[in-house]
Amino acid sequence: MLKKIISIYMAMFLLVGCSSNDQRDAVQNINEQNSPSSQQEKDELEVIVENLDAPWSIEKNNHTYYLTERSGSIVKIANGEMERHRVELEKDLATAAEAGLLGFVLAPDFHESSLAYAYYTYADSSGQFNRIITLHLNNKVWSEEDVLLDKIPSGSYHHGGRLKIGLDGKLYATTGDASEADIAQDLNSLGGKILRMNLDGSVPNDNPFSNSYVYSYGHRNPQGITWLPDGNLYASEHGNSANDEINKMEAGKNYGWPIIEGNEEQDGMISPLFTSGTEATWAPSGMDNDHGKLYVAALRGAAILEFDLETGKSREIITGLGRIRDVLIEDDHLYFISNNSDGRGNPQEKDDRLYRIPLDFLASK
Repeated sequence: MLKKIISIYMAMFLLVGCSSNDQRDAVQNINEQNSPSSQQEKDELEVIVENLDAPWSIEKNNHTYYLTERSGSIVKIANGEMERHRVELEKDLATAAEAGLLGFVLAPDFHESSLAYAYYTYADSSGQFNRIITLHLNNKVWSEEDVLLDKIPSGSYHHGGRLKIGLDGKLYATTGDASEADIAQDLNSLGGKILRMNLDGSVPNDNPFSNSYVYSYGHRNPQGITWLPDGNLYASEHGNSANDEINKMEAGKNYGWPIIEGNEEQDGMISPLFTSGTEATWAPSGMDNDHGKLYVAALRGAAILEFDLETGKSREIITGLGRIRDVLIEDDHLYFISNNSDGRGNPQEKDDRLYRIPLDFLASK
């Protein structure tokens, strides 16, 4: 395990979390070195692209990458060349902390339809909200086409924002509690939930609650979801001043926030498989999996974390590159994006970056 800057992390863990006092986030100043922790890792690590602007989500289609940037662009990387595409949205992007253009996933028929799904935070005369839309790509411009779901709660913090298409062909979205913890327990609210919908935006007939998008509830700020080949769904979630969670998801279940957190238990509520505990924080974001292991981006933890579902053990496998926002596993490689330019990190020259590293190298560590 890479431990080069663990003493810095632990000092921060004792002071701040993920966070009930979010003002602490704004002054985060971990002196990340923006370099891998060993020469061997430097040799294996490939920088695919640099100078990204607070990237949030990775998509890969054959040999082409698409990355969202919170400021409202989609970056295309093909044949070693980077193009920053304009995104035309019907609403103005919100400027609140953590807000902007967030989740993004290509439609299954992208080659024919040029469609993708996106999640963004906006502000207008009626307030600040999140919405899920389709985007159509034409001549290097992505245009908002259809609104699939609107008025998802948004506030000063905790917007959720991850989008993924599940093994069942449904679109899943993570939503935060919008800094109003009680809505996570309210089944009539879209906040603090994992949502599930058909690709046309309608409610699936087999959702756990009748005529409801809600798949699971009792979440604070989930930002990562992934399915193992056996169909089991896992999610990452920001805790309140530590107590970050990795959960195994079940339809219709209550994951406890704000009534329980971390290792606390209560009848009718689900406790996590893994938690950072009461004195440490990961701020987990995007996640993926390979051979029974979960790989999770960590923002405050400034690492990529590996969780072994068989042994119950976890470890850091990448450190020294600062805040990590999203990960993607494909073609025997782990892809990930740093997120030091999001206003809470310590960006170095040419931050932020898209990286790639072989999985077999990580397994050998």
